[in-house]
Amino acid sequence: MNPDKALNFLEEIVAEDVKSGKHGGRVLTRFPPEPNGYLHIGHAKSICLNFGLAKDFDGKTNLRFDDTNPVTEDTEYVNSIKEDIQWLGFNWAQELYTSDYFPKLYEFAVTLIKKGLAYVDDSSAEQIASMKGTPTEPGKNSPFRDRSIEENLDLFSRMKKGEFKDGEKVLRAKVDMASPNMHMRDPLMYRIKHVEHHRTGNEWCIYPMYDFAHGQSDSIEEITHSVCTLEFEVHRPLYDWFIEKLQIFPSHQYEFARLNLNYTVMSKRKLLQLVNDKHVTGWDDPRMPTISALRRRGYTPLSIRNFCDRVGVARRENVIDVGLLEFCVREDLNKIAMRVMVVMDPVKLVITNYPDGQTEILKGENNPELEDKGGERDLPFGKELLIERDDFMENPGKKYFRLGPGLKVRLKHAYIIECESFEKDAAGNITEIRCKYIPESKSGNDTSGINVKGTIHWVSKTHAISCELRLYDRLFRVEDPSTAEGDFKDHLNPDSLHINANAMAEPSLKNAKAGDKYQFIRKGYFCLDKESTSNHLIFNRTVSLKDSWAKAGS
Repeated sequence: MNPDKALNFLEEIVAEDVKSGKHGGRVLTRFPPEPNGYLHIGHAKSICLNFGLAKDFDGKTNLRFDDTNPVTEDTEYVNSIKEDIQWLGFNWAQELYTSDYFPKLYEFAVTLIKKGLAYVDDSSAEQIASMKGTPTEPGKNSPFRDRSIEENLDLFSRMKKGEFKDGEKVLRAKVDMASPNMHMRDPLMYRIKHVEHHRTGNEWCIYPMYDFAHGQSDSIEEITHSVCTLEFEVHRPLYDWFIEKLQIFPSHQYEFARLNLNYTVMSKRKLLQLVNDKHVTGWDDPRMPTISALRRRGYTPLSIRNFCDRVGVARRENVIDVGLLEFCVREDLNKIAMRVMVVMDPVKLVITNYPDGQTEILKGENNPELEDKGGERDLPFGKELLIERDDFMENPGKKYFRLGPGLKVRLKHAYIIECESFEKDAAGNITEIRCKYIPESKSGNDTSGINVKGTIHWVSKTHAISCELRLYDRLFRVEDPSTAEGDFKDHLNPDSLHINANAMAEPSLKNAKAGDKYQFIRKGYFCLDKESTSNHLIFNRTVSLKDSWAKAGS
């Protein structure tokens, strides 16, 4: 750990525990996702925190899949979660599953029944809810609360054997129906589900509830610091109650504020709706906040880790501006992305005094931020070029420093040119711009003495390759779609994806590989999409060049 870095409140707790010799000075955390969807940016914060705490104190982190609900869980999600964690740069000590502990958890439940601290309830879900009471009124005891230990043991055994239907019976802890904490009012421990589990098949038909499985799984693994998000704070007394009554290893839960990001939703249930209702193309649609989507869009592991570090660890919930995430990826990509020239809305430019049929190979530096400039690439240059349509103006103003009648600009890595004339079609659209070039103004060897204020990018018309650009914007039109009026899907941004099928790129991009990172000069950061083929290049815009967050924060 950096000795100069101020500790957050969790680091202070762990540091004190290590110093005092608690748990022998050992640190073991865990990341316990439920495999019922893909991980999102909020999970990335939890991953960075759990693995980061362990690393800083020479400890370890377990990956434990909380697979207690076979209805919603799938091996596809297990595999995606493992891929995301490793991509972020972390490795777990052990890969474990709550289903590994089903026999032990069953034994724990039997122990509580024998102690008179758990009972089988025949009440329906509706009846149990009606007896719960309210935060200001105590609940009512179930008519089945005083069953004998022998009857409860028999019924629970028969539940396990599959003698009852789904919902016919549940196992509840006998705590306190008058507790001010609603979670302590005889919470459910087991429910019946005759559903095949993705790992245990049909071996079990009773499954532990989260509150019963979570703390006991931590205890079985002897987790020293069980870090959860703030919504689980009210569950902690029950976490402690089970461990105390079972007299098992005293794992302890600590809470921090979860990550909320504006202009998106962070609920796996809502994200699944977007996927199932075809509002997006899948979990890794680059507009989604999932880690796999961010990876496909061109985000780097370092940018996400830096983002989580900048957000910090707090006790109070807040909403983070997505602009900070964009700032972090710009900061990283600026250092590593190769610079290339791609014309998004091409118009033909003819250099009238350049020799017919001649091709000149110019050189372009790949990344000026790198010490060795990242090497150089070949840029074919000829009589006919393509430039951006909005880099030419028929009637330019005084502060317009790009191309217009009689105006001079520099072509990036090439020459200074001066506009002589242009042509338009019947609709008034510019179809061709005619310029002359200054042979003595070649970049890197300019002896012309001419100074120009504008530099524009270009590609050789003869050598350019076509590509499709996918330009992404925020998925929702409002900052907090979860609390906005109406269904959250009513606030989807209809312009969250714009496809440009007319872009023309310099020929070096024909060698691009999936995931390669580029800065399209003057246009933004892009990466090659997985759907791209050698005959049809597809690039996703990761983020634009403009950085609104840094300006707002300065």
